[in-house]
Amino acid sequence: MHMDSILVKLGEAVELGKVDQGSPYPPQLKGQPGADELAKQAIEEGLKPTDLLTEALVPAMDRVGQKFSENKIFVPQMLMAAKAMKAAMIHLKPYFQSGDVKTKGTFIIGTVKGDLHDIGKNLVAMMVEGGGWSIIDLGVDVNEDTFNRTIAENPGAVVGLSALLTTTMANMEEIVREIKAAHSDTTVLVGGAPLNEDFCKKIGADFYSPNPRGAVEYLKQFAA
Repeated sequence: MHMDSILVKLGEAVELGKVDQGSPYPPQLKGQPGADELAKQAIEEGLKPTDLLTEALVPAMDRVGQKFSENKIFVPQMLMAAKAMKAAMIHLKPYFQSGDVKTKGTFIIGTVKGDLHDIGKNLVAMMVEGGGWSIIDLGVDVNEDTFNRTIAENPGAVVGLSALLTTTMANMEEIVREIKAAHSDTTVLVGGAPLNEDFCKKIGADFYSPNPRGAVEYLKQFAA
């Protein structure tokens, strides 16, 4: 397979959510290699891991984010695309760890204490990872101590907080306050269904986006 066409196919597999050869979704790619096999093949054929990221994975997740924000696809398709991207990223992980591929930075994300919702958080984490960042996903029900400890261990990291209940918005406010008190120069992004721009400003967070794509766009300015 020609080098360029393998990158095109990899991007397509991620965009359409084709995880591996065995996955039945999407029907039009049934029986064809998925993101898993294509990423592995690309590396074996000597393509640079950075090229896989910048020419296939990042643009594919960008297109997915675009379609999602235009309501052309919905959460299930987003999750399939993210799953396909994760399958491809497994083959790139060793190069991140060895430093052959420079990540743009570290992004710490978690759903705030008292809140157990994780779909929105997972989507943002996957989209940001697809944009070339290292992700530290703290999971759900995360308190200020855990956030602050993780920030201390990863100087310069950007933090994302998610809340999906109006009742946990107060916890988010408290956590942002604690993060800013301990690490005043840390950039904090917030998101979640009940939030808006005014709330973001009120609690002293740096950025709010109603969708994952907004977060990815905002983070571009911090890329190392």
